[in-house]
This record gives sequence, C-alpha cells and structure tokens, in this order.
Amino acid sequence: MRILLYTGKGGVGKTSVSAATAVRCAELGYRTAVLSTDPAHSLGDSFDRKIGNQLVQLQPNLWGQEIDLLSQMDAYWGTVLNYLNALFAWQGMDKLVAEETAVLPGMEELASLMQITALADSGDYDVIIIDAAPTGSTLQLLSFPDMARWYIEKIFPFQRKTILMARPVVRRMTDMPLPDEDMFDSIEDLVEHLERMSQLLSDSDISSMRVVLNPEKMVVKEAQRAYTYLNLYGYSVDAVVCNRVFPRDLSDHYFDTWKTAQAANLELVHECFQPLPIFEIPLFDQEVTGVDMLRRMANTVFGHHPVKGGHGDPTQKFYAGKSQEIFRRDGQYVLSIPLPLVERAEINLHRSVFDELIVRIGNWKRNLALPTGLAKLEIAGAKYEGDRLNILFTAPDAVEIPAEELRTGRWDNLKSRFKRK
Repeated sequence: MRILLYTGKGGVGKTSVSAATAVRCAELGYRTAVLSTDPAHSLGDSFDRKIGNQLVQLQPNLWGQEIDLLSQMDAYWGTVLNYLNALFAWQGMDKLVAEETAVLPGMEELASLMQITALADSGDYDVIIIDAAPTGSTLQLLSFPDMARWYIEKIFPFQRKTILMARPVVRRMTDMPLPDEDMFDSIEDLVEHLERMSQLLSDSDISSMRVVLNPEKMVVKEAQRAYTYLNLYGYSVDAVVCNRVFPRDLSDHYFDTWKTAQAANLELVHECFQPLPIFEIPLFDQEVTGVDMLRRMANTVFGHHPVKGGHGDPTQKFYAGKSQEIFRRDGQYVLSIPLPLVERAEINLHRSVFDELIVRIGNWKRNLALPTGLAKLEIAGAKYEGDRLNILFTAPDAVEIPAEELRTGRWDNLKSRFKRK
C-alpha cells in the first residue's frame, strides 16, 4: 500500500495534480482513494462532478471523498469533548464558550488523519492520495500526532487506575465531573490511532510527500520551508512538481518578461530541491477539469504508456533515502545533507538574513531554510563525512531544542496511563 500526499502553497494546483495522479493509479489497476483535507474543497471541481463527505466511486478502481471535518471530529473525539464541556461548565464557563474551549488546537487535523488511517487499515485500497490543505495547515496536520500527545499529557495528567479508585471518595467531597470508563476508552483509542498515524506517515516505504509549486519566487521560498519542516518531522519527500510552466515554444512577446523570470525561478527550484526529481507541467491551453484533462496532465507528469510497477507508475518512490537530516551528536546539533563526489575544499557556506543556509560548490549552490530550532544557534563549522555534508551548530547547555521539534514519539508511556485494566 502507498500513501501519497501533495502539499504546497494555496493556488499552485495541488488538487489537479492529486486528481491526475489518482486517475493514473486507477487506470493502472490500483484500488485508489483520493481525499481532500482542505476545508475549501475543490476535488469535485477537478473531476467536474459532486463529491461529498462519504466515499463515492468516480470511475473503475477510483473513489473520492471531501472530508467533513466537523462530523469526523465528532465521531473520533465526541466522548472526550462531552467530558471537557461538562468540566468547563462546572467551573462556571458559559456553555457556548465551553464548547469552543474544549476543541483543542489541531482537532480538525486529527479528523483528517483519522480517516486516512482508517482507510489505510481497511485493506480496501492499494493507494491513498491526499489533496492536502495549503502548506501551513498541512504542516499542522503532519505534526499533529506529536502535538496531540503533548496536549493529552498536560490536560489528562492522571492514571486510569488511580481515578477509578479515587472516584467514590472524590464524589463525597465535590460535584466536579470525573472521567468515566467511556472517556478513558476514548482516549486510549485516540492514543492508539495517533501512534498508528505516526507509524504510517513516517514509514517511507508506505508514505511519500510531494511538494507542488509554481515557478514564482515567493512560492518557491514557501515550498522550500515546507520541505525543510517535512524533513524535520521525519517525513519522506520524494518529488517536486513544478506546475504552470510556460511552454518553451511560446512566442508571444507579451510574455517575454514572464518567461525570463520563470527561467530564473526554475533554476532556483533546481538549486533548492536537488537531489529530488523535479517534474514540470506546462501551462495548458485550457482549464484542467474532467477526466480527459486530468489524464493529459498525468501523461505530462509521469509519461505516456505507463507500466504498473515501472515506467509512468506514480506509486514509485522517486527518491530513496533522507536528503536532509537533523540530529544531536557530541553536544552539537548537526544538519546533514547528501553531497556526493565533492571535495571539502570546494564547499563554501554562508548564512543569509532570511535564516537560510547557502551551500555553494563552484557554480552550484543550494538554499536551505533553517528550522526555528537551528536558526537561533550559531554555526560551529562543517565536516564532510562520506558522501554527506554535516553542518555543526553550537548547542550550549543553556540551549536545548524541544524534543518535539526534532521528531520524537513517546507513545508507550502515554498508552500506559489510559490502559484498560
């Protein structure tokens, strides 16, 4: 099974690329589900037909769904929400305010992730394609398992067994609502789902993230930051899709300035994202809606005459291995990037005012957007080890990057707190 998630700045064409990928996968014989997690759904517009909150078959081997976040959230988090509402109301909070307060940050993302996990574990689909919300929301979605673990630890700092034993005594002293068996069961199920999500999305053999962009400087910069943070959280990015590129045979002089700017930005795309493969999609002569145009887009991205498991198959892993890693070693943080066949003396590093690290080798350079945790540290040097450049950042005792920022998952301790006895 494969999970393919397309992300990028709003308006770059993620939905069209996701839908085109789904059409190609279905026509290769894969049982394919394509999901929209963007609240402003447009997946149905791409297929030129209505798609709702339930999976609907669009053509042989292909199903689509536009996830209704509110109903999904109620299904997976409703029991805990009811308890929190009662607790806040007991503290004197207005009912409507209590309902809003009980919705923890990121619960909408949880609803989307739950559906992805449910479909993955159902065994009914070979490929799940996610038309994700714009970059910021997608990063929230993908970082949610770790964030939710933190919130659960802070908001429910009690053991199941302890609360059940103390309930008779506490009830004699106060009328404060206490969590019951159903709520503990709900939290335990939630923790198990979160652990499963983390396993699925961080397994590069199953999941691949793909960044969609247009050849515009602002869009490229946002995509670059998204790529850095996807690596930070341990998610595998295996391709970049550059959409709406002016055809090279476009001769109208009106577009000369635009073509020159695009050429420079395309060069920037290659500087920023090598060694990832970069697929270019031209600006088509008509809107990409309906299966015929989606098939045309798929042919442009993946090639004509596809072979299942081979040429033109979107389920391939187009890039294997981590192109960027962040870890701590010997009291320093290390940003490690692959740079094969390069002598150390040829490498030149400098830092820009935009918290970017620019790696230059001769006439080649790569722009690396630093995550927040590293941006506040000083560069201590660099080492060329094997085929990787390891850039060292000072990490004095007083500076400790939060564990969540460097991708950790402490699920076992959390599960034990709510385990059924």
